[in-house]
Parts: sequence; C-alpha cells; structure tokens
Amino acid sequence: MKISELARATATPVDTIRYYERQGLLPAPARSGNNWRHYGSAHAERLAFIRQGRGLGMSLQEIKTLLRCLDAPCGDCGEVNRMVDEHIRHISQRIRELRQLERQLKALRARCPAAQEAARCGILRGMAEQAAQDGPPPAPVQGVHGQ
Repeated sequence: MKISELARATATPVDTIRYYERQGLLPAPARSGNNWRHYGSAHAERLAFIRQGRGLGMSLQEIKTLLRCLDAPCGDCGEVNRMVDEHIRHISQRIRELRQLERQLKALRARCPAAQEAARCGILRGMAEQAAQDGPPPAPVQGVHGQ
C-alpha cells in the first residue's frame, strides 16, 4: 500500500509516518519501479504498536526499547518490566503534580465567584500576589517525562 493508504488505515498523518521512519521506529519500505514507497501489513502492525505506546504516554526512546525487545522474542523481558515500572513512577508523579495544580486553580477560582470588572478580579489579584511572593514562576506542567 502507498503511504497515504497506510496513513488512512492507521489514522496516522503521513508526516508522522515519515518521522517514525527517520527515527528508526519503522523499517524503510520497499520502493516500487516509480520509486514510491510500498508498505505492507507488517508496517501497519508496527505503526499500530508505536501508536499504542504513544497513547500510553511513552517516549519515542521507550518505544524503541519495546520494539527492540519485540524484535527479539527469545530475549528476556526484564528490561521491558523495568522500563514500564519507571514509566508508572513518572505517571504517578505527574498525577500528584496535576492534583496540586488542580487545588491551586480551584483556590484561585474561589477568589472570584462571579464575573466583575478585571480590576476587582480575585483570580488576577491572587495570581499577582502569588507571583510577587514566590518570585520566578514555576515551569509549566509538562508531559510524562518533562518533554
């Protein structure tokens, strides 16, 4: 199948497929006589696996590790277990950070129960007070691995 057909079949943008190829996640496809890429079912299956990993919040490096283990089915999966355990720790930390952020936002929201002129807005005042008290702002909440 052509890259556009693979993209449609897997709901993956063409640019993403090409990016995964450049990153070594997808093997280079065969080329037809007119130099078009020709993808097979193995590409679609591998792409579905990659998308599953991305859906679980895994980095491309983690997915590379998983693919390396998937490609060596007789090997030990201890590395996979360790990597997933670490990923779970990252997710748990992110959940704690997001819960803290939620508490902070709810406290700010409670300072301004109704719409009013901006000069009297409790949210804006609260943010300004916090900024003056804390100094430089914290880094924004990032993805699972701070990416």
